[in-house]
Amino acid sequence: MGLDSALSIASGGLANINAQFALLSQNVANAATPGYAVEVGTQTSLTADGVGLGVHTGPATLQIDQALQASVVQQNATVTGLQTTQTALQAIDSVLGTPGSGTDIGSLLGNLQDSFSTLLTDPGSQTQQTAVVSSAASLAQGVNTLSNAYSAQRQAAQNDLSSSVNTLNNTLATIGQLSSQIIALKPTNQSTADLENQRNAAVQTLSQLVNVRTMAQPNGDLSVFTANGLSLPTRAGAGPLTLANASTPAGSFYPGGGIPGIMLGGSDVTNQLAGGQIGADITLRDSTMPTDQAELDEFAQGVSSRFAAQGLTLFTDPAGNVPTGGGTPAQAGYVGFAGVIGVNPAVTNDPSLVRNGTNAIAGSPAGAAAFTPNPPGGPAGFTTLISRIANFTFGTQAQAGVTQPALRTNGLGATGNLIAPFNAAGNPLSGYATSLVASQAQGSATVTSNLATEQTLQTSLNAKVSSVSGVNMDTELSQMLSLQNAYGANARVISAVQSMFTQLLQSVQ
Repeated sequence: MGLDSALSIASGGLANINAQFALLSQNVANAATPGYAVEVGTQTSLTADGVGLGVHTGPATLQIDQALQASVVQQNATVTGLQTTQTALQAIDSVLGTPGSGTDIGSLLGNLQDSFSTLLTDPGSQTQQTAVVSSAASLAQGVNTLSNAYSAQRQAAQNDLSSSVNTLNNTLATIGQLSSQIIALKPTNQSTADLENQRNAAVQTLSQLVNVRTMAQPNGDLSVFTANGLSLPTRAGAGPLTLANASTPAGSFYPGGGIPGIMLGGSDVTNQLAGGQIGADITLRDSTMPTDQAELDEFAQGVSSRFAAQGLTLFTDPAGNVPTGGGTPAQAGYVGFAGVIGVNPAVTNDPSLVRNGTNAIAGSPAGAAAFTPNPPGGPAGFTTLISRIANFTFGTQAQAGVTQPALRTNGLGATGNLIAPFNAAGNPLSGYATSLVASQAQGSATVTSNLATEQTLQTSLNAKVSSVSGVNMDTELSQMLSLQNAYGANARVISAVQSMFTQLLQSVQ
């Protein structure tokens, strides 16, 4: 081997070592960066006729396990979706209470029942009559507060969707920009590792918004799809996704009921965006909160109609009316009633009506028995109405031997396609209230439990990814020592060659 060959080999080795030091520095600097994959250099030995000519330094690549990365991306969507749902349901929990707590609607209904029982012992007591009206007002206010909580969380989901869609568009654009740079560098044989790490970080952000799949293309591009196969645009010409601002009153619904869909290129793609924060917000907005609202509307209408059926119009809308059922869909006449239910203004102005009654009942074989209100100046000890309420309004029968009309648990909502996740057949009002509270509380508890499980899995997956792709400081330090030794060896070779060249020149002179 000639001196020039030795010098070339040593110089190439130093250049390769410098490149390795640069990568090592890059890795150490990003050791705490979430999702960063360690960058490794590529070296190829150069030979000619079996004679070593040094080393060729190739572009850096990522040390990454694509299958593990895909699992983490999917798990991110699952965890973030559950976190979004948990936040909304915990806000409901703070208002919902627990059965028997005193603040839940079942307890408030029980207080009203107790006040009628007390009134039955002294029907002429103005104090007891006022106490009944006060208990009724507390129940109505409790229903109003819970309804308002549903409305607030539904609107919050809509608002969060608007923000998330904007973030989705920005993240897709970032992926597209990075992909364009990668595509441009590929033919030059330069490293795209830094850009790929940045793009992977953007995919991680994307995965928190919606469940996505990615597919690397031979030219360096990256195709992004939802779990349902929708191709998401990473270039300006194919997007962006849009969502119109909207309010979400109780009677609104998606699609076609005043709630907008998420649009892409003129097409509604709402149902193709599952998982993650966006998927959770869609479910909260279009299913969870409307179902909770519909259950409460059913309870509010049931309470109002069962009192009125016995001759006391105790609960009404602000105009003093009890909304009727039997429409198409079944709740068409009282969607959102829980938000406005209140004590009948006539009863508020004259509490004695809780003893006397507000309206006559003709009687029906399939409903309540006939009833005539206590006339003005009638006996102060009139107990007919109070007994009817105690025996039938709060019970399972409209009159002796006649079953109360069941409160609905299916065909609910403005479209009639919502279903309550509990069975209330044959239950009294208290049973329906308890089932409603317990079911919604259980739904929240289930989400919290599932979130803990999925977060544990997410932590495990991240640990596996880190063990494969993360920066190991011990490894980097060991590599640094090896590079220092190699640097010294190559430097000594160059020094020796220089000395030989000097001696050769001196001998020639």
